[in-house]
Amino acid sequence: MANAAPFPDWHGTTILAVRKGGSTVIAGDGQVSMGQTVVKGNARKVRRLAGGRVVAGFAGATADAFTLIERLEAKLEQYPEQLARACVDLAKDWRTDRYLRRLEAMLIVADKTAIFTVTGVGDVLEPDGGVAAIGSGGNYALAAAKALIETDLAAEAIARKAMKIAAEICVYTNDELTVETL
Repeated sequence: MANAAPFPDWHGTTILAVRKGGSTVIAGDGQVSMGQTVVKGNARKVRRLAGGRVVAGFAGATADAFTLIERLEAKLEQYPEQLARACVDLAKDWRTDRYLRRLEAMLIVADKTAIFTVTGVGDVLEPDGGVAAIGSGGNYALAAAKALIETDLAAEAIARKAMKIAAEICVYTNDELTVETL
């Protein structure tokens, strides 16, 4: 057991952002798993920030994600109405700060005009096509949303349908959704 991890193998999160027709939606599933066991089915991984003008969803270690969300809120106070600048500043701090560098989480952050994926390696990515996803089932939700984006469905309907598809494929994703729309 010399190679055993000190913590259980926790999995579970699918976060999807869709921007279409002037509407931006972030949806997150509620499942948290430890190994092959579901330990929570209704976790809330999507939050409103900046007085409701920004929505953030997280994947990864919960305490780490909350630390990052708190830092992002401080950046949004420092740079009101400048989501891109706040995200870049957060990513810079995350990459260079000794404590933050150890945090294991990812964020999707959006306002009415933009979506950004923010990572601990310094990436701030604005997706092509108005769709982004992270987490265990992120690729499934991303593929489904990309297939649905050209339909007549609204952003929220696309997010809900894509998350349902991801939940049918990914064992670490369920259909207990938190959906926030801007």
